[in-house]
Amino acid sequence: KDSCECACGDPKAKPSYLIDKNLESAVKFIVRKFPAVETRNNNQQLAQLQKEKSEILKNLALYYFTFVDVMEFKVRNYKCVNRSVTLLFLNFDLTKNYLDLIITYTTLMILLSRIEERKAIIGLYNYAHEMTHGASDREYPRLGQMIVDYENPLKKMMEEFVPHSKSLSDALISLQMVYPRRNLSADQWRNAQLLSLISAPSTMLNPAQSDTMPCEYLSLDAMEKWIIFGFILCHGILNSDATALNLWKLALQSSSCLALFRDEVFHIHKAAEDLFVNIRGYNKRINDIRECKEAAVSHAGSMHRERRKFLRSALKELATVLSDQPGLLGPKALFVFMALSFARDEIIWLLRHADNMPKKSADDFIDKHIAELIFYMEELRAHVRKYGPVMQRYYVQYLSGFDAVVLNELVQVWQHHGSGFSNANFNKVEDGEVFDFRGMRLDWFRLQAYTSVSKASLGLADHRELGKMMNTIIFHTKMVDSLVEMLVETSDLSIFCFYSRAFEKMFQQCLELPSQSRYSIAFPLLCTHFMSCTHELCPEEVILKFYLSLCNMFLDEMAKQARNLITDICTEQCTLSDQLLPKHCAKTISQAVNKKSKKQTGKKGEPEREKPGVESMRKNRLVVTNLDKLHTALSELCFSINYVPNMVVWEHTFTPREYLTSHLEIRFTKSIVGMTMYNQATQEIAKPSELLTSVRAYMTVLQSIENYVQIDITRVFNNVLLQQTQHLDSHGEPTITSLYTNWYLETLLRQVSNGHIAYFPAMKAFVNLPTENELTFNAEEYSDISEMRALSELLGPYGMKFLSESLMWHISSQVAELKKLVVENVEVLTQMRTSFDKPDQMAALFKRLSSVDSVLKRMTIIGVILSFRSLAQEALRDCCLSCGSQVAMNVYELSSAAGLPCEIDPALVVALSSQKSENISPEEEYKIACLLMVFVAVSLPTLASNVMSQYSPAIEGHCNNIHCLAKAINQIAAALFTIHKGSIEDRLKEFLALASSSLLKIGQETDKTTTRNRESVYLLLDMESPFLTMDLLESCFPYVLLRNAYHAVYKQSVTSSA
Repeated sequence: KDSCECACGDPKAKPSYLIDKNLESAVKFIVRKFPAVETRNNNQQLAQLQKEKSEILKNLALYYFTFVDVMEFKVRNYKCVNRSVTLLFLNFDLTKNYLDLIITYTTLMILLSRIEERKAIIGLYNYAHEMTHGASDREYPRLGQMIVDYENPLKKMMEEFVPHSKSLSDALISLQMVYPRRNLSADQWRNAQLLSLISAPSTMLNPAQSDTMPCEYLSLDAMEKWIIFGFILCHGILNSDATALNLWKLALQSSSCLALFRDEVFHIHKAAEDLFVNIRGYNKRINDIRECKEAAVSHAGSMHRERRKFLRSALKELATVLSDQPGLLGPKALFVFMALSFARDEIIWLLRHADNMPKKSADDFIDKHIAELIFYMEELRAHVRKYGPVMQRYYVQYLSGFDAVVLNELVQVWQHHGSGFSNANFNKVEDGEVFDFRGMRLDWFRLQAYTSVSKASLGLADHRELGKMMNTIIFHTKMVDSLVEMLVETSDLSIFCFYSRAFEKMFQQCLELPSQSRYSIAFPLLCTHFMSCTHELCPEEVILKFYLSLCNMFLDEMAKQARNLITDICTEQCTLSDQLLPKHCAKTISQAVNKKSKKQTGKKGEPEREKPGVESMRKNRLVVTNLDKLHTALSELCFSINYVPNMVVWEHTFTPREYLTSHLEIRFTKSIVGMTMYNQATQEIAKPSELLTSVRAYMTVLQSIENYVQIDITRVFNNVLLQQTQHLDSHGEPTITSLYTNWYLETLLRQVSNGHIAYFPAMKAFVNLPTENELTFNAEEYSDISEMRALSELLGPYGMKFLSESLMWHISSQVAELKKLVVENVEVLTQMRTSFDKPDQMAALFKRLSSVDSVLKRMTIIGVILSFRSLAQEALRDCCLSCGSQVAMNVYELSSAAGLPCEIDPALVVALSSQKSENISPEEEYKIACLLMVFVAVSLPTLASNVMSQYSPAIEGHCNNIHCLAKAINQIAAALFTIHKGSIEDRLKEFLALASSSLLKIGQETDKTTTRNRESVYLLLDMESPFLTMDLLESCFPYVLLRNAYHAVYKQSVTSSA
């Protein structure tokens, strides 16, 4: 059956010759003449076939011989059906296999009739065979006749089975003791307390027994197929036997369609009515069919819905009790397999009928709680797999201590079997030995066959106790050596493999309903069943590999749903954390200050603002907040994700928790970047301290996930936060390091260069200056100590290293431009270098210098950048000292990366080293570096004429940032002369000599405009340098002048304030 469907029924596997335009006329001719073969007088129509005959033979052989196999199966099956079968509950195995054989034969012939291209395939192959070999294939006459005879398969089979009506009807009527009590309503199950272990506590340890053990977990779907198809084939019994008619009507009322193969269904009422309508005297049966159809449409859906509702609670109780007391799996194993079988039947019934019922009753065929039922099935299956040894020990002792004794009393001929398992003991279970009772079960099957044929010397019907006892023993042996096979027999749901659309819809409904999300893991677990839907006759079928992606999709959607819930919780927590920021306390402080005065004036005060934390004060437990709902939904879904550590589907291992971990990493990465609120158009960005608060709130929520799922959230933090210290993450997206580096360089420091912001050493921050065009941000709120510490904590040593490297790149660009200016003035600077003690000559040479202001501006920019870097390094040092962070670099780089100050900045040395030009010799480079210091020194006096050069004691600096020149001179000199291996002290001495000489000269100037800020410029020489001493400064520029300059600027400041 599987081979026929796979080879011929799959549209994707349809032979290309059937849709070939060149062969279209030939195919139509062959189908019209089928099964006759006419090749002589139709050369024109078959000409194209003559050309491709060899290819057709080769490619259609699989299809053709599949039909031949079907024919051979039909012939052999017909020889087997004429057996005398007695009672299902006695010779169970024989009766079951007999009925299965008939149903397989029936469904196969129905499927064969549904293959539209059967005549074309068989005819094409035979014509190609005749053209090649000069004669038809030897199987063709019989095969062609079978295809014609079975155009209406059920009608033909009804005629075939007339001689076998007695044996078939006897087997079907034996279902009277099984089917009616299996096909009860949910209320009847509930009243009987079916499947309940705790309804009778006193009998809880008693073994579950039945005279019809194998029938208790027999598939209801299989029995309905036996009854409906069986009584159609031997329909005469319906008119003469009321029991048969009642069985048939009960089955017709329970379902509207039956499964033929996979998702192929058979609509029973219409087919039965069409068959009986042409039979004389069957008007009553036709009326019965119509009444049953109306009952099935009206009541079957609600009846099965109530059954599923009962089974959910029954399986939940059973799974809960067995998880607490797994030892009960021994005596109550029958209950477990009954529960699995009942649930399996109801799920398959729903799956089959959901797309094959009238729309008016659609509500009965949409079960949003189906996931719960599947979940409890999986839980029971897991108990059986986990505690299999417990069950084995129990039944090994049962077989040896009870079954063997009773069997020996019943019949001595079975003594050797009784002794076979009477010698078994549970120590073999502990030792891991494999039990195998298949031989005994096969012997019992043979005995059933011997005792069920006509004229048998020993009739099993005369020895019912033996039959019942053997059926019980067979069940007990299966509990020892066939637990996995029993699970497949009673709870296999691999049929979902062929209902992918319904499968996905059920999964989506499960996720949409919060109360059901905890059972969503049932759907990925169902994918582990799909291995059992392959067939050995179809080894080429690899469609299950497609369902790897389905399992992957289920786990991915579950992780996404959990991630979205976690994100919503994080958003709520970030909002609450934001309320604790210092910026929100201003209004509260204002209200407190004005409270007293408002009372005195008698005015009604404003309503007090709710303080953070008021949301945690509950007056009523029934009030559920949005955060409560999110936590509840998350805990439910995380239960599902955490249910199993891994699962194997098609030799692939899936780990649900890793899906969640992966999604959390991706979302955490996007959230951190998103929380910066960087707007490239307006150049707005969140303050580092606010971002740090939000990130900490986010991390707190993520850390709480470990309470729900066994995942290593620290690994998530390490992966995400470490990537954020680089300029791009693993997906090539910008990180907070690149965003903040870009913002500080392109926005804050650029405004400093434009004169809108100044660096205030006293405040250790950059501050906005009063200008006509107000800036959109307050520089102090992004550059003070607390913000820089927050930035350092966010970016870490690696991120701050990247920030430093970016700053150094800008400095190196400025140094490159400065070198160009030095080259333009190289002759003048060379002369000035040796004429610093000749005032008149220096004055004349100074007038020949070009781009003096540009040199000072660029050096000031360098100083500003270095000052910002100094703030960043100091903040990094504070963070590193508090957390003990270490980075593996060489000594200088390690110190710099940890924020420790260095006499020679390694980052600056590396940046400037990359500027070495190939066209200039090292000696020239060194000379240019020396002349750069000369250029800066002789240019300092021009700053005295600038209005903005006035020194402000309040900020301990100048509003045009020239106080940053000292840092620039020290750092640039140290870096350049380290690169060129010169003496840093000697070059700075030379700079000090030139600078002091130039500045002392402006003390002799009489022009007030030129010397308006002379004292403020003098203070530039009061620079702290690790390479110069105060004695050297005293020898070049008397400290009394600096003291007088400080006195003058402080006096001027007081006067201005007054």
